Amino acid sequence: MADYVSALLGGMLIGLSAVILLLANGRVAGVSGIAGRLLQGVQTATGTAFVVGLMSGPVFFRLFFGEWPAIQLSANWPFIIAGGLLVGYGSRMGSGCTSGHGVVGLARLSRRSLAAVGTFMGTAVATVYLMGFFQ
Repeated sequence: MADYVSALLGGMLIGLSAVILLLANGRVAGVSGIAGRLLQGVQTATGTAFVVGLMSGPVFFRLFFGEWPAIQLSANWPFIIAGGLLVGYGSRMGSGCTSGHGVVGLARLSRRSLAAVGTFMGTAVATVYLMGFFQ
């Protein structure tokens, strides 16, 4: 299988799930908001099913391809933890995460989402560039 096929299929499934959630529940598929409401105990059954579906992705990958997805982390744990905390803080500060703004917001031609995704991507490019100096 070509290297890009699993990413392409995953992206298509994310888009499909976002459309289904919007049509069935009237909610934008912002994972940080859905997960936040789930942790607060105010989540609907649809949101719970959405999070369970996201978390079961590697299991389905193994069922279809006979192996676990290859995951390679090149950063050390302090960077991973700091990055996770910064992403969580940023998603609260930016009123949404990459899935809400990038997948749904851009598809709806939201100017706020365009600004948020530009900020995400600019920060990611700068981070990769700067991290090159530390390796």
